[in-house]
Amino acid sequence: MLTDLSNSRPAGSARSTARTRRPHDDAPDTARLFTRLTGLAQGPERDAVRDEIVTAWLPMAHRIAGRFRDRGEAVEDLRQVAALGLVKAVDRFDPGRGAFESYAVPTITGEIKRHFRDRMWALRVPRRVQELRNKVRIARRELTQSPGSPEPSVADLAARTGLTEDEVGAGLEALDSFSTLSLDAELRTDDEGYSLADTLGGPDASYDTVVDRESARQGLRSLPERERAILYMRFFEDMTQSRIADRLGISQMHVSRLISRSCERVREEALGRRRPDDGA
Repeated sequence: MLTDLSNSRPAGSARSTARTRRPHDDAPDTARLFTRLTGLAQGPERDAVRDEIVTAWLPMAHRIAGRFRDRGEAVEDLRQVAALGLVKAVDRFDPGRGAFESYAVPTITGEIKRHFRDRMWALRVPRRVQELRNKVRIARRELTQSPGSPEPSVADLAARTGLTEDEVGAGLEALDSFSTLSLDAELRTDDEGYSLADTLGGPDASYDTVVDRESARQGLRSLPERERAILYMRFFEDMTQSRIADRLGISQMHVSRLISRSCERVREEALGRRRPDDGA
């Protein structure tokens, strides 16, 4: 009885070893299909063989996509990206250069990483800054993986990554740039909450002044020279109506009427409501 059991073990071990020789259970044997694919011209038959290869390797593509779950992207979307990478790998693979899996895995992984780099950032961040972010993120995870580990400083991250402290700072800023907040997002303080928009600058009254001046420019140019001089003395030199009257040798009442009439003309000119019977 013991002999029978001992004799049965090698066979089971051999089968187990045979099963573990392949890197993954989702790695099918498609060497024959690839050989056939390379000998076919473009057409329905080649498309059918290509689809058969893609279908056979699709579980592996889904497995690779699963490694990137919980990073802010739906698993189904990641599987679609992985399937696209698989199709590219099938189209570019040369059977004479080795096993397909060795070529497909980095191709699919690279396609998913490009998806995160190009599509998942709420703000467009230069690739160099994205690389700094990844290095800083990995270094911080490694330095804090032990329970009770303190948050690493910029100097610690720089020593771990081989980057300068300025580069580490850029990477840390990029860690917070992966997603954006709405301007209506509420920020809480000890007293009361306020929105992100409340922290931004408010309207600048000087812009209204610039607009008013530009609107009045043409109306001022159309006034007679004496009326322009009166307005300049009144509003730019801050002279009283009495002083203006003394300088021009006219009555203060006449100065008041000229100022009122000139301002009305400029206002109408700015608003585009000049009357046809008005003077030049």
